Amino acid sequence: MFAIYAFCRQVDDIADGDTNVADPAQALQEWHERIDRLYQGETQDALDRVLVAAIFRFQLQAKDFHAVIDGMAMDCGAPIVAPDEKTLDLYCDRVASAVGRLSVRAFGDSSAAADRVSKHLGRALQLTNILRDIAEDAARDRLYLPSELLERFNVPTNPKEALYAHGLDDVARILSRRAHDHFREARRAMKECNSTAMRPARMMAASYEPVLNALEKRGWKNPELSPKVSKGWRAVRALAAYVK
Repeated sequence: MFAIYAFCRQVDDIADGDTNVADPAQALQEWHERIDRLYQGETQDALDRVLVAAIFRFQLQAKDFHAVIDGMAMDCGAPIVAPDEKTLDLYCDRVASAVGRLSVRAFGDSSAAADRVSKHLGRALQLTNILRDIAEDAARDRLYLPSELLERFNVPTNPKEALYAHGLDDVARILSRRAHDHFREARRAMKECNSTAMRPARMMAASYEPVLNALEKRGWKNPELSPKVSKGWRAVRALAAYVK
């Protein structure tokens, strides 16, 4: 799991500009090439070696590493602003569900049901992040809400103008219901999986759903206000998920 985390951290830092890399897009492309070399057993440093060990021990799929890199590339360069539904779903799959597919294998379950957990839980978590960070993203000229819903509720695609548009709350509540649907489908798929392998997934769901509930309670008429989430309640939920 350390190897997967280290990989994700490196490509995320490149995309966010938190490194001294002059050309982030080129650096991410070099990671594509690096992953291909790893699957040939070629290593150059300590991270390569632990990644290769994880790849062959847990049968990690190259396409999932490449998907994560492609997701980071979507955040690299021009900001994402009002993507269409298909692009938003692809983004969620790349930056969240692909990480889940790598993780569930490392935790011991490579079944089709585990992949369904990754698909739905990844989307649930990423949609929650998007709904939580609307104001923060707007400050960075980003808007991850889908263009179809923005148009339906007359919300402008300019990130800063969208913040206080009358229809923003309607758009966000549709996405929050979608996130709840994904949480529900993830839990359903977990029942078909190895229980021990699913503990981290259950804990993530138990930690994030209270955030989504708090966002719904606060609403999105003033998205700069922080939602009130009891840390104690989140801890209890996470512990309950662990002992199931």
